[in-house]
Amino acid sequence: MFSLTIRRHFMIAHSLPREAFGPAQGLHGATFVAEVAFRRRALNADAIVLDIGAAGTIIEEVLAGLNYRNLDEHPDFEGKLSTTEVLAEYVARKVAAQVKDTGDGRELAGIDVTLRENPDAWATYSLDLTA
Repeated sequence: MFSLTIRRHFMIAHSLPREAFGPAQGLHGATFVAEVAFRRRALNADAIVLDIGAAGTIIEEVLAGLNYRNLDEHPDFEGKLSTTEVLAEYVARKVAAQVKDTGDGRELAGIDVTLRENPDAWATYSLDLTA
């Protein structure tokens, strides 16, 4: 299995209104480093997983919908907790939706999204695709 990983960052505001989240129950900001890995069983005719520039553009477009936003007011998170795990799944599904109709995107086996809140804490969501 081959993979290509692209990294970008984004900043959000949100609250996690449950006792389990302690001080994060109130509105606060978070800066995430997003690492999006595209998995593929075999390389394409150009010996790559996916064009790095195209992959970066897709990720930037998805993250633009989150960057500098208060997720408490974002329609996609209405009635949901916007935990790091939930955000990782959200990004994976949005990226998959954008890449699925591209030539190389149809050959992807999966997408893994890791969101790092700091160097010592992160969450990953792995989305398997039918290639």
